[in-house]
Amino acid sequence: MDISILLLWQNFRNGPGACLKSFMTKMSFIGEMNTVLILIGLIYWCVSKEYGRYFLMGWSGCRVLNGLLKVSACAYRPWIRDARIVPDAEAKAAATGYSFPSGHSTNAGSLYGGAAIRKEFPKALRITLGITAVLIALSRNFLGVHTPQDILAGLASGVIVMWLTVKLIAWIDKNPGKDILVMCIGIAISVAVAIYAAVKSYPADYDAAGQLLVDGAKMANDTYKAVGWLIGFMAGWVLEKRYIGFSTDVPMMTRFTRLATGLLSYYAVSLILNYLVKKWIPGPTGTITSCFIQTFYISFIYPWFIKHFECLRSPAAEA
Repeated sequence: MDISILLLWQNFRNGPGACLKSFMTKMSFIGEMNTVLILIGLIYWCVSKEYGRYFLMGWSGCRVLNGLLKVSACAYRPWIRDARIVPDAEAKAAATGYSFPSGHSTNAGSLYGGAAIRKEFPKALRITLGITAVLIALSRNFLGVHTPQDILAGLASGVIVMWLTVKLIAWIDKNPGKDILVMCIGIAISVAVAIYAAVKSYPADYDAAGQLLVDGAKMANDTYKAVGWLIGFMAGWVLEKRYIGFSTDVPMMTRFTRLATGLLSYYAVSLILNYLVKKWIPGPTGTITSCFIQTFYISFIYPWFIKHFECLRSPAAEA
């Protein structure tokens, strides 16, 4: 049934729906990990520290759940299951890991869906972001890289985890001294998921030529990324809360400065430092370390820079 639906999408994409290809490709792009993570970082640094914390905590938790489900289900991508499925080449190149659940849909459910469930946001904004989340998920079907169950599970898990994150943050705010406990639990879960991904067995199916269809060890890479992101956020969040305490209640020009320097420095860290880390530390350890750096930079290192750099400014500029 799922393959039949994808074939319908494929015929539509190659026929009357060809005019939607660029639009759906853009929808898929705004659901990519790097896009979502930098948007959350900008919210955290420049817009609202409270909402940034919410999105960082929820998104990193969503990614660990997604990674756990991927290596548990070990669902092959649609074109591996059925040779009639010919996905969009650009989308296929960026499709890593097992198929179930969709990572893009999980991202969409966490950021855009996570914003849509916040009742304090304007209704028009919530509706727009909800539609955006659905379009991102549908784009993965349209492009042929995920099945309907992949995107439904991704969206649902993202929204559910964000709803639970609302409850968790409310509890933490009432019990501020419990932040270390939450951090330790988050790190323990992450380590357990990494160990599970490393030691479990993976299906080994071969094609007619005797070639392995899917290398399970490589597919687990997405799970290791998620582990690094959650550990990096948890450590950075507690350290920032206890030793930095930066604020987003600042003048507009200060926000613009943070945005510009934050974007530049984040991309330098992600594209240069992480490349070197993965080169020097191979395997899962390097993947976890490089992703740890990304969220630790967003949640702690750059806020430390903000706090100390802005303190050097004159009192008049701080007003």
